[in-house]
Amino acid sequence: MASRFTELEIDCADPGRLARFWCSVLGYEVHGEEEGGLVVTIGPPAGPGGGERAGPVPPVLTFARVPEGKTVKNRVHIDVSPSDREQDEEVRRLLDLGARHADVGQGDESWVVLADPEGNEFCVLARRRP
Repeated sequence: MASRFTELEIDCADPGRLARFWCSVLGYEVHGEEEGGLVVTIGPPAGPGGGERAGPVPPVLTFARVPEGKTVKNRVHIDVSPSDREQDEEVRRLLDLGARHADVGQGDESWVVLADPEGNEFCVLARRRP
């Protein structure tokens, strides 16, 4: 038996703000807040009737307030693939949500590197087709 990837924790200065950004990016919703907003967990919406979703469940993201700021390129990052639009349209949408372009030395690639409002890099891939 193997482990399942169920949660990714992201250290940040403002968990509520970053949670709202990523909810908008991923179509997630807030699942809980702890310690007066010092920790915020988001995940996919509940299935029909408020129950568990059928099929594989995407990991939840937990944002935890830490005192230190981000200083270097992420060692782990999120890749997103637009599900209902082309890559350039998704990049524009994410920029409107508060992302910004980031240069991590990627060169001329098929993906676009952006940073969330706290500077955490993530990639927007070309739309994946079934």
